[in-house]
Amino acid sequence: HVRSDPAFAPAFESIMGLLTLLLPGYAREGRAYLTVAFGCTGGRHRSVAAAEAAASALESAGWANAVVH
Repeated sequence: HVRSDPAFAPAFESIMGLLTLLLPGYAREGRAYLTVAFGCTGGRHRSVAAAEAAASALESAGWANAVVH
């Protein structure tokens, strides 16, 4: 449902683009973690879907991650 929203893909691609740009720098600096939070207030679980999609994309790119809801 969430991914079928026409606004999801461009927003998600922008977020992932930013993360993939920043993560190597954090790693070079020896940072142990980076916290990324998704939130929504509409009761439609968009933040859950976005967090799970981001975790999957990061894992596919080789970045270890954990999702906490």
